[in-house]
Formats: sequence, C-alpha cells, structure tokens
Amino acid sequence: MKVQTLLHTADRISTWVGKAFSWLIVALMVLVVAEVFKRYALNAPTAWVFDASNMMYGTLFMMCGAYALAHDAHVRGDFLYGSFRPRTQAAIDLVLYGLFFLPGVVALTWAGWQYFQDSLGIREQTFNADPMPLYPFKFIIPLAGATVLMQGIAEMIRCVVCLRTGEWTPRLRDAQESDVVAQQLEASVDIDEEARQLAVQQSKGLKG
Repeated sequence: MKVQTLLHTADRISTWVGKAFSWLIVALMVLVVAEVFKRYALNAPTAWVFDASNMMYGTLFMMCGAYALAHDAHVRGDFLYGSFRPRTQAAIDLVLYGLFFLPGVVALTWAGWQYFQDSLGIREQTFNADPMPLYPFKFIIPLAGATVLMQGIAEMIRCVVCLRTGEWTPRLRDAQESDVVAQQLEASVDIDEEARQLAVQQSKGLKG
C-alpha cells in the first residue's frame, strides 16, 4: 500500500466519523427546543434532559477531534510557523507530536478505557429523578482517543514524507468547507485577490 493511500485512508475514516457524529448537533437542537417548549409552555420539565444534552455535546466535541486534525483545522498560533518552509514545518510538527501529542493521547485512551470499565462494572448512572446510564458515554472517551491517535500517527507519517520530499502531501478535500470559505471571502472587501485565492487553497487542504 502506498503511503499516500494509507494517509488518505486515515483521513477518510476520520472524516466519516466526524461527519457521522456531527448529526448530534441536529439531535441536540431538537432536544433543547422540545425541552424549552415543555418547560415554559406546558410547565412539564424533564429531569434527564440536562444530563443528556451534556453527554451529547461532549460526544460531539470528542468524536470530531480526529476530523479537525485530518483537515488541519485545529487552532495554531502560526505567527512564525506560516512563513517557514515545509520541511521546517514538518520538523517542528514531528517533534511536537512526539513530545506532547503521543504521550497525552495514549494516556487519555488508556485512562479512558479504565474509566469506562470501572463505570460499566457498577452500571454507573446519573444522579437525578430519572437516572440515565453513564457508561455508554464514558466509552466515548477511549473511542475518541483511539480515533485521534490513529489520525495523529497519520500526521506524523505525513511529516516524515514532507521531510523527505520537501512538500506536504495533499489532504482530502472537504468541498463543503471550501465552498463556505469561498463565499465568505467573496463578500470581503478587506483582502486582495491573491490572499483570497491562498485562503481558498488552504481550505482545500493545500498546506504550506
């Protein structure tokens, strides 16, 4: 299997997982709207909605981490980084992945698995009038850690390839994201055409 195929396979898995769990936004919105109507219009609040909304939002946040990593969407203070050559960027990324990312995410995944097993063993529930099981939500912790770890390893391989070739390998394109960026930039009068095209290219995954 070629390295580029391997990287795109990891990107596709992370993208699929992120987009699948993004539907929780719709479910969360429906849940909150229904609860607001019941609480204020019918005077019949539901005891478990607060816990459920927290768990849904937490699941959404954690399970979309690999998607953000696959599309280079995490926030970065690149005052100097953006001006570096690709090999320098790759070297910095590789060192930081090794020093901070791998130990942190491996620890999160391992501790999260232990956390889930303890919760499952006692069939842990929330503390309210209508208790909900907590162990399915706690399983999300090691699951999210595993997906982010997979994508992180792919990013480290991407760094090694860049160190060898001097260029970043292309990422999978997210057409919807690119379209949104292009539409927003078209309405802006504060940037020139060159900066506009550069921003659109970067949103398509052309890192540099």
